[in-house]
Amino acid sequence: MKIETIAIHAGTKITDSHRPAVQPITLSTTFEHHADSVIYTRASNPNRLALENVLAKLERGQEAAAFSSGNAAGMSVFQALPAGSHVIAPDDMYHGLRYLLVDVFKGVLSVDFVDMTHPEQVEKYIKENTKLIWLETPSNPLLKISDIRAICEIAKIKDIPVVCDNTFATPAFQNPLDLGASIVMHSTTKYLGGHSDILGGALVTKHVDELWGRVRLVQTTGGAVPSPFDCYMLTRSIKTFPYRMKGHERNAIDIARFLQVHKNVEKVYYPGLEDHPGHEIAASQMSGYGGMLSFLVKGDASYADQVIGKLKYYTNATSLGGVESLIERRAAVEGPNTKTPQNLIRLSVGLENLEDLIEDMEQALS
Repeated sequence: MKIETIAIHAGTKITDSHRPAVQPITLSTTFEHHADSVIYTRASNPNRLALENVLAKLERGQEAAAFSSGNAAGMSVFQALPAGSHVIAPDDMYHGLRYLLVDVFKGVLSVDFVDMTHPEQVEKYIKENTKLIWLETPSNPLLKISDIRAICEIAKIKDIPVVCDNTFATPAFQNPLDLGASIVMHSTTKYLGGHSDILGGALVTKHVDELWGRVRLVQTTGGAVPSPFDCYMLTRSIKTFPYRMKGHERNAIDIARFLQVHKNVEKVYYPGLEDHPGHEIAASQMSGYGGMLSFLVKGDASYADQVIGKLKYYTNATSLGGVESLIERRAAVEGPNTKTPQNLIRLSVGLENLEDLIEDMEQALS
C-alpha cells in the first residue's frame, strides 16, 4: 500500500457485527476474558490498537506505541534506559524534551548536547556508557538537518540505538527507520493530528527488541496513554494526513521564497531552499521539506513582536501542524535560557489560500 491508502485503511479494525465503515469508539475500561482479549484499557484498547497499527505502517516499522503526549513518548525512552546511562542529543533539541533530560532525569542520566549537523561530533562524544543517540531533523526552531544515515552508521558500530524525532518531517516526507534509526518519535499533537485539538505522542520501532520491551512496559505500567476518544480522533485525522502535508509544503516553500528576498528579513531557515546549509542532505533523505520555517527579521525582539501583532491570518500561538497558520517569536516561549535568537520568528504554515498568507505577511513586514 502507498501512504495515502495506508492512512485511510490501516487505522480501521472492524469487530462490530453491523460492520460500520468507520471503527466505533470503544469506551469500556474493562473487557470479558477470552482468547486475545485486551482485558483492561490502560494496557490496550481497540481504538489504540487501530491507531498503533496505522502509525507503524506509516513509518514502516514493526510496532508502534501511542502515548498521551509527545513528551510522554520521549520520556518513556529515557525511562527505559538503565540508570547511569549517557545520552547524546542535539544542541538545539526541542526544549520540552531537553528539560526532561536536564531536570527530571538529573542524577539518573547524563547528557551531552552536540551539533548534530556534524556526525564526527557525535562520534567524538560517545562514551562507554552511551546508551542512546537522540536525533531531531529538521530541528526546532532552526530547521537544522542531521545526516541520519551517517549518524546511524556510527551508532551501529557501537551498538547504540538511535531515536529520531520525526515530528517536523512526518512520515509523508521522511522515514528514519529506513535510514538506520531504531525508533521514531512523534508528537502526534502536530501534523498527524493536524487540527490543533488532540494531544498525543507516539513511538514506532524498527524491530521488537529488549529496548522496545522496556518502552512497552513503561507505556502499559506507567499509563501515560491516550483515551479511546483521542485515539479515534487521531486515527480519523490521519486519513487526510498525506494530502494535508502536500498543501503545507506547497505553501511553505512559496512563503520561504517570498521571505528570502524581502528587504526586512535577514535570514530564512527552510531546508527546501537551495542556500540552506543542510539542503543537499535533506534532499537525499527527505521526499519533501515540510510546512515549518523560521526567519530572522532585520530588527530586535520588539520589531519581531510588532510584525506578529499586525498579522491577520496567522495566529500568535505555540504548537504547530494545524490547518491554521501559527506564528510566534520562539525565544519568548522558550524562556530566559533559550539559545534561539530574539529576533527569530517561527512559522507553522497552514492551509489557507497562499495569496492571502503572502499579502498578510507583506503588510505586516512593511
